[in-house]
Amino acid sequence: MTAPSVAGTRRLPHASALDTARVLGRVVVPLLARGVIVRRRAAVAMAERADADARAVALLQELRRTYGAGPLRLRLPRRMVVLLSPQHVHRVLADGPEPFSPATREKRAALSHFEPDNVLISSAEDRAERRPFHDVALDSGSALHRGSDAAVATIHEELDGLLERVDATGRLEWDDYARTWLRIVRRVTLGDGAADDEQLTDDLVALRATANWAFLHPTRRRLRRRFHERLQGHLDRAEPGSLAFWAAQAPTTPNTRPSQQVAQWLFAFDAATWAGFRALALLATHPEQLRLVRAEIDAVDLGVPQPLPRLRAVVLESLRLWPTTPAVLRETTARTQWEEGPMPEGTSILTYAPFFHRDDENLPEAHRFAPDLWARQRTEDDWPFVPFSAGPAQCPGRNVVLHTVSLALARLLRDRDVDLLDGRLRHDEDLPGTLDMFTLRFAVGPRETAAA
Repeated sequence: MTAPSVAGTRRLPHASALDTARVLGRVVVPLLARGVIVRRRAAVAMAERADADARAVALLQELRRTYGAGPLRLRLPRRMVVLLSPQHVHRVLADGPEPFSPATREKRAALSHFEPDNVLISSAEDRAERRPFHDVALDSGSALHRGSDAAVATIHEELDGLLERVDATGRLEWDDYARTWLRIVRRVTLGDGAADDEQLTDDLVALRATANWAFLHPTRRRLRRRFHERLQGHLDRAEPGSLAFWAAQAPTTPNTRPSQQVAQWLFAFDAATWAGFRALALLATHPEQLRLVRAEIDAVDLGVPQPLPRLRAVVLESLRLWPTTPAVLRETTARTQWEEGPMPEGTSILTYAPFFHRDDENLPEAHRFAPDLWARQRTEDDWPFVPFSAGPAQCPGRNVVLHTVSLALARLLRDRDVDLLDGRLRHDEDLPGTLDMFTLRFAVGPRETAAA
């Protein structure tokens, strides 16, 4: 994209010291408290009670009215701006990795705890070597991965086991759902040989917990080494049908370091657990949308890969309403020009996704469950929704994740009725700004009008 020209000595609007403190208190600190890399359950529960994201959105709306479209520079020792304009979001995400790099100092400090050579925190030169590995192995341009037949079989097997346990109790809760999901992730990513490797998952969670502290926690080098040796063992096996098999066919150089790339797949798949469970809560409380989803499910053979566009839209809508990556960060690698003035090199840029996803001053559907927002491919002319980021750094596993989550939900809903066991969500009321997925509970029983 072409940078806007600027004349004279105009400068970016600067937030007052008080407004900077308010941004830190309402936006940044709550994000850090919940855990940027792995969520802390108690903090998520507190955020829901405080409706923390709604309060943050309201503050940024107020600052947009006060200071204009920005970018709004905060008064901090570290150069940092907050984006308030949809056009600025599109520009920053499209023009990467130069001059808007995803490898920010904050992100490097966090992700280096478990994947220091990952593409997300690589230089532009290293990124050019590492990104093709992801795009080829994950078949990023295809709605259905070329190896998705094996994933379909895995998902059905694991959901059958989950439903057998659920049928015995009549309840579905987070821990059982998440445990099943992680088995799916290990099998889809690394093959059946990794199905029971809970140590691999536990080590990654422990490393991510230290990554929450970024600069403030020493690196657990021994644990990181053990994790990557264990992960590399699964990759070396390259089990047919798994993503590891396709990773073995992907282009590499001595600088690719596959285990450092695949660690991010496991990390990203974990966030999909939250999206899927929240999507289930949405469908359980919106009967008309559930009817449309079931019509889609009943019309196809779930035993073979299916695009399931309506269910994918439901998952995307879950991610719009409650983003799993609320802070989308970039850092300038050169001085850039904006309508209001120049932005120096080395400036950290924050796109707070909930602000754009829930901006009821510009988006009529802001607080409603509206899967039709995803009925077509969104462009730079649309209001920015960024559940998987966008531009050159968009998540290469987007379609793999959407297919896996949508099929798991389809299998669950095909033969079962699901009811949310509390009144947190209602189809006739605005949806909350924050939703604690850990405490969602469902009653599950046979579907009254199950498909033949």
